[in-house]
Amino acid sequence: MFLPDRDEIYELTEETRRHAAGSFVRLPNGFTHYELGNGYISRLGDGSGTSDVVLIHGFSIPYFIYDPTFQFLTESGYRVLRYDLFGRGFSDRPRAAYNIALFVQQLADLLDALRLAGPVNLIGLSMGGPIAAAFAVRYPERVNKLTLIDPAGARPITLSPVFRMAKIPLVAEAILSLVSSERLALNAARDLFDPALVDHFKSSFRIQLQYKGFKRAILSTIRNGMLGSFVEVYEALGKMDRRVLLFWGRQDATVPFEHSEILRRAMPRAQLHVVENCGHIPHYEKPDEVNPILLEYLRNP
Repeated sequence: MFLPDRDEIYELTEETRRHAAGSFVRLPNGFTHYELGNGYISRLGDGSGTSDVVLIHGFSIPYFIYDPTFQFLTESGYRVLRYDLFGRGFSDRPRAAYNIALFVQQLADLLDALRLAGPVNLIGLSMGGPIAAAFAVRYPERVNKLTLIDPAGARPITLSPVFRMAKIPLVAEAILSLVSSERLALNAARDLFDPALVDHFKSSFRIQLQYKGFKRAILSTIRNGMLGSFVEVYEALGKMDRRVLLFWGRQDATVPFEHSEILRRAMPRAQLHVVENCGHIPHYEKPDEVNPILLEYLRNP
């Protein structure tokens, strides 16, 4: 049980949802916060779903991390869905095991609720990588193309000192209750290579920390193996002979670049693009380099 937390002071309520940007839909496990942008292709298209792109964020940073990607792809004509995973952003923090099954089910329920029948194009960042891969393995008929950005799951991620105690019952809850929002924001900002982006990033990241249940969800996510190995999932994806686009920041300190070789062996058809002088979130740090490659991949058969 968590001690009273000086930063988690608000409940996620109907009042919160009325004033938050974006939209909300009630799913079996709670409300999910999302934004759906309609590009011109989706307005003029045949409804096949091949112009739909779904953006899945990572461990702790909610959907704002896709700001440049969402804007670019919508303006390029795609219908783009981004959403907050349970426990993050403005999505609910259900009292559940935050495991791969929960996150895959959330995505399936969300697509059903929004009547996005697919096949859709999935883009998964960091922990969103194994979620996207596991969804494609479970529902191959619902997925068109996959893009993975510095995906987790090749090997277990080395945890920061803040989270290393996560598997110690009660001790972790007591200690994490005392960790300030500023320290958590600084920890997350280590994903960046460019220091000029840090202040804006931290101000956006802090917003979710005000709402009760964030730290509980983060601990459950660690305890349920979401930062562990998902090589078997990627190998299953590789056996499906599905094309995958991989982006990786050369200076990624969160999921090291060396992990890319493991995933390329697991998925022989994966096409890797290395982004130089860049950390864990290349689409956010260097959108002018990443976006044209992504667009070409989505447009080509």
